[in-house]
Amino acid sequence: MTVSYGLQAKRAEFIRDAVMSASPVRLLTMLYDRMLLDLNRAEAAQQAGNWKAASEQLIHAQSIVAELSGTLKVDEWEGGENLQAIYGYVMKAMVEANLQHSAAMTRECINLLEPLRAAWHEAAAQLPAAAPAATGGTLGVG
Repeated sequence: MTVSYGLQAKRAEFIRDAVMSASPVRLLTMLYDRMLLDLNRAEAAQQAGNWKAASEQLIHAQSIVAELSGTLKVDEWEGGENLQAIYGYVMKAMVEANLQHSAAMTRECINLLEPLRAAWHEAAAQLPAAAPAATGGTLGVG
């Protein structure tokens, strides 16, 4: 058990270091990656009838959407309001997917968010390397 705990602690430390040293754009793409991972896991759990696991994944994905929505600076770019509307819709859809045990609604969220993830990754790849994010600040990019 000590070995397992030691490995978990090392993994947590590695992830924390990766997040702390990431640029704001890299943090954004990491959030999208994790959100889509959560949604795909939730969908698989729903299809298997594992409602507890599905709920945990959907709730985690919702917390990511809340972070993305809360840090979005709507008036700083033309698409801000539309992206905020998508976040609002997806948040509601995730809640409903959880309450209704609906893999179809979870799939709808995946289908809406996957193109956004791809677009953010594409945009991030076109930017020069940026400095790490300051601790305690907001992402401000989405």
